[in-house]
Amino acid sequence: MGRIVVSQFITLDGVFDDPGGSEHFERGGWAFRFERGADGDRFKLDELTASDALLLGRVTFEGFAAAWPSREGDFADKFNGMPKYVVSATLTDPEWNNSTVIGEDIAARVAELRNAYEGDVLVNGSGQLVRMLLAEGLVDELRLMVFPILLGAGRKLFEDGAAAPLQLVESKPVGPDGVVILTYRAAD
Repeated sequence: MGRIVVSQFITLDGVFDDPGGSEHFERGGWAFRFERGADGDRFKLDELTASDALLLGRVTFEGFAAAWPSREGDFADKFNGMPKYVVSATLTDPEWNNSTVIGEDIAARVAELRNAYEGDVLVNGSGQLVRMLLAEGLVDELRLMVFPILLGAGRKLFEDGAAAPLQLVESKPVGPDGVVILTYRAAD
C-alpha cells in the first residue's frame, strides 16, 4: 500500500502562492531567493524517485503541464513519465501524457490511489485539494520546505478553520540560507 504525501514550499507566514514566480503573483518567486543547497536538491529528487504517481489540483496541474513536457533530464523524465491524476470539475481532457481526471467521489478515488501504488502518491501545490485531503484524513505525510521569509499577503496553505493533528517526525535545515524541511505524519 502506498502513501499520500503532500510536499509544499511555504513561507514562515504560511503562504504557498507562486514560489517560482511563474504565476504572476506580485510577491512570487520567493523560493528562489534562497539557496536550499545540495541537501535540499537531493531531498526533492529522492522524494520524486520514491513516488509512483502525482495527484494535483487543476491549477497546479495546468502550470506543471505548461512547464514540464519541454524539460529534459532525469527529474523531468520521471515527472513527465509517471501517472498523473488531476482533481477537477471543469477539466475533461488533459493533454499531458499519462493524465487522468478525477471529477467525482474525490475522497474515495484518492483512497483507491493509495491502494493502487506501492510507492508514494505525491501532491504538490494544489492548496484546495490539500485542505480537502487533510479534512478527510487522507494525508499520510506532510513535508514542508519552509523558507525564511514573511510575505504578508498571498494564498495560505492552511486557511482559518483548518484542523489536523500532526506529529513531527523530522526537521532538517538545508542550504546556507535558513531553509528548513519539516516532515509530519498524521497523529494517532
